[in-house]
Amino acid sequence: MFRNQYDTDVTTWSPAGRLFQVEYAMEAVKQGSAAIGLRSKSHVVLACVNKANSELSSHQKKIFKVDDHIGVAIAGLTADGRVLSRYMRNECINYFYTYESQLPVGRLVVQLADKAQVCTQRSWKRPYGVGLLVGGLDESGAHLYYNCPSGNYFEYQAFAIGSRSQAAKTYLERKFESFMASSRENLIKDALFALRETLQGEKLTSSVCTIAVVGVGEAFHILDQETVQALINEFEIAGEEAAAPDQAGVQEPAAADDQAAPGDQGAAPTGDQGAAPMDM
Repeated sequence: MFRNQYDTDVTTWSPAGRLFQVEYAMEAVKQGSAAIGLRSKSHVVLACVNKANSELSSHQKKIFKVDDHIGVAIAGLTADGRVLSRYMRNECINYFYTYESQLPVGRLVVQLADKAQVCTQRSWKRPYGVGLLVGGLDESGAHLYYNCPSGNYFEYQAFAIGSRSQAAKTYLERKFESFMASSRENLIKDALFALRETLQGEKLTSSVCTIAVVGVGEAFHILDQETVQALINEFEIAGEEAAAPDQAGVQEPAAADDQAAPGDQGAAPTGDQGAAPMDM
């Protein structure tokens, strides 16, 4: 994106009908570290990548507890996400004080979207540069919402935001049909696998990710590093065992071809057959 004469004010429309500063805020979400959310009938799992500015500093907190039944994962400007999570926490406290019941997740998401929309319609404000994945459980079941800096909100079965989130989306789109019937452990496993897709070859460990869970009979909480590392080790071992039979099945036809090759002498020079894999 480049500067132009229509992006100096959030209330200035371009001739093409665009608000550039709102689009810049949405671009800030894409620059943040990845955050992932999944839900089943009874549980919601939030996961994020911990990215530190340097090896000498700690990472910024990306998952916040709002209430016992609601949590949020953010991507983008962490300071904006911290302010919005505090606003959500206050709304939950005020609702419980007034009605002595927990605030429905959908109502809180609408209030958050209205707050974000005001910033797109006031010249003395700027849009919040953060995207929020809001996961929660209420009387109508488990919910996962995405709140955009533009003031829009969407409910998802599973979603990923932040840098390199497209790889995680591809994984989630391939698996999402089984999420509704998934158990808590399988949902966490899929979250870890999707998170690994965003790391581009970097090894997934408990120090580079944060996992949070909320569900029926389980208040929102962040899993400790030892538990996450144990889950990663368990899933990696299971994945290697599943991959071993597949590799054996691939090698057996290859061995059969090698045995048949001596009978077809003169069909092709052996030097070309050995060179082809090296060229790829």
